[in-house]
Amino acid sequence: MAAGAPRIFVSHLAGVAVFDPNGDQVGRVRDLVVMLRVGRRPPRLLGLVVELTTRRRIFLPMTRVTGIESGQVITTGVVNVRRFEQRPTERLVFGELLDLRVTLVESGEEVTVLDLSVQQLPARREWEVDKVFVRKGKGGAFRRSKGETLTVEWSAVTGFSLVEQGQGAESLLATFEQLRPADLANVLHHLSAKRRAEVAAALDDDRLADVLEQLPEDDQIEILGKLRKERAADVLEAMDPDDAADLLAELPEDEKERLLSLMQPADAAEMRRLMAYEEKTAGGLMTTEPVVLRPDATVADALAQVRNPDLSPALAAQVYVCRPPDETPTGKYLGTVHFQRLLRDPPYTLVSALVDDDLQSLAPDAPLPVVAGFFATYDMVAAPVVDESGSLLGVVTVDDVLDHMLPDDWRETEFDLSDEGAAHGT
Repeated sequence: MAAGAPRIFVSHLAGVAVFDPNGDQVGRVRDLVVMLRVGRRPPRLLGLVVELTTRRRIFLPMTRVTGIESGQVITTGVVNVRRFEQRPTERLVFGELLDLRVTLVESGEEVTVLDLSVQQLPARREWEVDKVFVRKGKGGAFRRSKGETLTVEWSAVTGFSLVEQGQGAESLLATFEQLRPADLANVLHHLSAKRRAEVAAALDDDRLADVLEQLPEDDQIEILGKLRKERAADVLEAMDPDDAADLLAELPEDEKERLLSLMQPADAAEMRRLMAYEEKTAGGLMTTEPVVLRPDATVADALAQVRNPDLSPALAAQVYVCRPPDETPTGKYLGTVHFQRLLRDPPYTLVSALVDDDLQSLAPDAPLPVVAGFFATYDMVAAPVVDESGSLLGVVTVDDVLDHMLPDDWRETEFDLSDEGAAHGT
């Protein structure tokens, strides 16, 4: 844990008001959602169940929480108002874990859970449960008892869930938790259809989105088709826009329109814009979410943007300087600033003084061979796509070019990454 990171006992969050960045109340915290893991590893805190003023209960991911302080929760202001539905690997802290009888590992003594504490991991946006406040004897969190109370590490107790005994898809999911999305996608690809659906249903939206981007088209369509339509729309919104548009384009027209109608209007509009381009052109390959900065932004501003852990390495390799508006399609595209150049100049330097305006851009209708030739010629990992009016439409990354140039069955190839294999060129 980060030194000095605040520890928050969950009982202090019950009924706490949730505010947007403007200070307007969104609702109140009614529960916390955690995902238990095999062994004695601390559970992840996935998010909060928030009751809106309309009495609807929604899920607020911790990635949308910017602060928990002074008896209030502050959000990014962007919330999904679809009704909360608990998934198989999720547990509700107030509803299921408090007042639970568990066992102290060292003594074998049964105790009752009175409270849990959570803490944010260092340099990350993830939260974990780290401590358990328990009472010896038979009294619970909601019953009076004079038994001794103590606070112990999560690993010091057992009995919270069948997850600890390695049951079904929950255990499988916990086993795969440390895998990279591409590796988990490979595992999913080789599972039975039934087990693949179980694991996909249990993954959170962001994780499933990352995995779907790495799967063959047939697997993507199969998994998406087995999700509830509302959740399928959420997962598509969490995917990179170009990958989501490619997947939507492969669906039957009525299903595609149904999913687009369930998405946020801005996301749906972006999908329609991307699907208007031919698949194997710069417009069809591009992502519409590069790092865009105005000319008066500084090197410090740029470095803060590229530190975003959600950015792929290719998108973090350079920033794009444009006149307002900042969202694609932008105002006039002025040029690119490479990450290495940002590291060489003082933090107060304006990015407009550093732009590389000699680098050619791609037209949205540039075919795949032209795009691939551009990358080979200029040794780039990302390239701007600019329309006739000079607006930045998006960015093509080298991984998207490779995905479309490799044979359809390239994921079935066995790669020998051992030293011996590399030495023999296998």
